[in-house]
Amino acid sequence: MPEKDGLIKIKLFTIFTALAVPLFFYGCATSPAITSGSLHANMPGIYHRVEKGQTLWRISKLYRVDLDELIRLNGLPDSSNIEIGQLIFIPKAKRQEAYMAAMPVASDDFLWPVKGKVISSFGQTFEHMVNKGINIMPYGESAILASRQGKVVFYAPGGFRSFGKTVILDHGDGFSTVYAKISQVYVKPGDLVKQGAVIGKIQPQERENNSYLHFEIRKRHVSQNPYFYLDQK
Repeated sequence: MPEKDGLIKIKLFTIFTALAVPLFFYGCATSPAITSGSLHANMPGIYHRVEKGQTLWRISKLYRVDLDELIRLNGLPDSSNIEIGQLIFIPKAKRQEAYMAAMPVASDDFLWPVKGKVISSFGQTFEHMVNKGINIMPYGESAILASRQGKVVFYAPGGFRSFGKTVILDHGDGFSTVYAKISQVYVKPGDLVKQGAVIGKIQPQERENNSYLHFEIRKRHVSQNPYFYLDQK
């Protein structure tokens, strides 16, 4: 009988282990944990694991934390971008707040203005100037979309410095977006445009590296890193 009881205990332990281990790792993958790392050891909060389609801007809105504070606390350099699976420390947040991350895309998110390849990132030197946005080379002729809903507050039809035809949209909450190096413009000052509306077009030119969209996101007229606001493709 003792041997039989021992076998039963071993089987029960094996079953429990088989069930508990996967559940443990599943929980770790889907739910942030209260921080105990040395970097934020004395600061209450949680770690949020970045999921596909999330941006640092959206995460800051979900947890109601200032974006600049997230950048500072997580030691993110101006030229960096966040990646899927990366852990972002959220100060003073509680575990139950993490479920807010499952919320759908908000209307105040920023969309990519054009489909193409980024040939110069924020903070890089491009054509002897420090880039205050990103330069996107479109895949052939491509429409330019309004990244967010806004009002056209600036249009330079004859070109603005070395940026060519330029349009600026004011989004009414301290943010604005800049679209430069446009071939054709379909809006004018005073127009109200919806998010995703076509505001212009980029046409391929003889010099391939000269056919691109210069795009900026500004917060109270200060240029921001667009990678913190745009979904990583």
